[in-house]
Amino acid sequence: MKILKNITLLIALLVTSIGISQVKFEAKVSKTKLGINERLRIDFEMNKDGDNFTPPDFQDFTVIGGPNTSVSNTWLNGKRSFSKTYSYFLAPKKRGKFTIKQATIEIDDQVYKTQTVSVEVTAAVSRPNDPDNAENVANENIHLVAEISKTNPYLNEAITVVYKLYVSSSTGVSNWREIDNPRYNDFWSQNINIKGLKVQNGTYNGEDYRYVVLRKTVLYPQKSGKLEIEPLSLDVTVDVPTNRRDIFGGRLMTSVHRTVSAGSKTINVKPLPESTKPADFTGAVGDFDFNISASKSQLNASESLQLKVEVSGNGNLKLFNLPKITVPSSLEIYEPEHSENVRTNLDGTQGSISDSYTVVPQFKGKYPIPSVSFSYFDLKTETYKRVSSKEIIIDVLEGPTNNSASDNSITTAANNKQKVVLSNDQFAFVKTETNLTPTTTTHFFKSTGFWSALLLPLLAIPLAIVFRREKEKRNADVFGNKIRKADKLAKKYLSEAKRALGKKETFYIALEKALHNYLKAKLHIETSDLSKDKIQSLLAEKSVDASVVSEFIEILKNCELARYTPISNVEMQQDYDKAAKTISLIDKQMQ
Repeated sequence: MKILKNITLLIALLVTSIGISQVKFEAKVSKTKLGINERLRIDFEMNKDGDNFTPPDFQDFTVIGGPNTSVSNTWLNGKRSFSKTYSYFLAPKKRGKFTIKQATIEIDDQVYKTQTVSVEVTAAVSRPNDPDNAENVANENIHLVAEISKTNPYLNEAITVVYKLYVSSSTGVSNWREIDNPRYNDFWSQNINIKGLKVQNGTYNGEDYRYVVLRKTVLYPQKSGKLEIEPLSLDVTVDVPTNRRDIFGGRLMTSVHRTVSAGSKTINVKPLPESTKPADFTGAVGDFDFNISASKSQLNASESLQLKVEVSGNGNLKLFNLPKITVPSSLEIYEPEHSENVRTNLDGTQGSISDSYTVVPQFKGKYPIPSVSFSYFDLKTETYKRVSSKEIIIDVLEGPTNNSASDNSITTAANNKQKVVLSNDQFAFVKTETNLTPTTTTHFFKSTGFWSALLLPLLAIPLAIVFRREKEKRNADVFGNKIRKADKLAKKYLSEAKRALGKKETFYIALEKALHNYLKAKLHIETSDLSKDKIQSLLAEKSVDASVVSEFIEILKNCELARYTPISNVEMQQDYDKAAKTISLIDKQMQ
């Protein structure tokens, strides 16, 4: 029995140790000894996702980058492997031996800590961080940043998140893909479409960089407290220059993959004031105008009018309900038709929303539409505001008289929703289609159609003869057919180049072929004669401007050199547009 207890205890300890060993959280540094002019990278890596990550204070270092978050999910032989890393880039403040303290994280309601890391900082070294190492160069020259317009908004107040990819002038980016998209939990989100990626100049950490805006998103927080905006992560192909040169003297590039992340962001959402909140408040936050209008104020019984309840302005237009209207019981009111006319940009959502009610009076008389109020929270003054509509009088001129005592009772639209039923006693719709029959009949014989059908085949005979002669003449024109074929090939390759945008080598091969075939069609020369000097002289003889000729030669040079240098999608689009424009100018100027 004692042996059995010992075995049971041993199994329990093994199971416990296995369960504990499943979670790994450790700190890794790029090096343990570095010069004071070098940079240190430290990664806090875990094999299971957690919450409340807290880094050490890095008191002996200056944080120059991070935290950058990267997440990896892989499957191998049916087994899932997960890895999440928080990366920091540090610059030492002084020489000496230092200890980087523990980082903590909470995983499955248990707090885990990394081990401490010892680092020695020496005097400055002559080759800091090995500039020949492409990985180091890529890490220091590309950054993904999430810019948030406001970190302490009110509940339902719009904030914007703009994701920018910064690239230094010494490197390039040939491709990227999103590997981890933010889900924006606890937010109502709206993406803003970006038409084309425009390269702009800016600064990052005080240095000149180029950047592109990858994504713009407007967020409306749906609950108060601390909310996390999940990171956007990219797998980027970075083109890094090397010390090697091509036959033209240009520096050769090498491509490395780099995972960049904007890092998670935390915002503190303030609740709306409860003590002054109006009873009819439905969640509208922003700056609004409120109005109720009638399509007509005078009509007869059984005719219809439209009552429109509209809110316009800037705010969370799609996230609250419009107030209901009340009418006298002598007016039949039907379920409203809701419409939205809104647009979203970096300032939030603007436009208007409305409910349109169909109202049909049943009796003669004057009927008031009582005033309706609308409450919203004004972000400028941080107070609640109330807007009320004016009373509307509906004057029914003709119709039966209502002798009922309930004539002035009020009916709420929300409690009296009815479906529109068409009858002879109510308004009728105008028919848009007719079924008319002629009063007199006509016969086909000797009509215009009859003579046309008889003569058209006879007129087609000489047209067929002329068409055949022209076709034979065209087929006999060997030289002209050759030019037309080359022109057709130029258009074909130009279209192929357009389809290949984004694929550097395929694009420039197709663009170069299109330019060559265009010259063969216009200058009547063979491929063997396509030297740049001869092209310049022939185009000059055809009275083409020297600037246009130079532009054409420059495009040909770009086609030759682009295969050996880093080219972005924007630059490829520019070369394509330039080629199309130059061909058009040559067509207009050539004599």
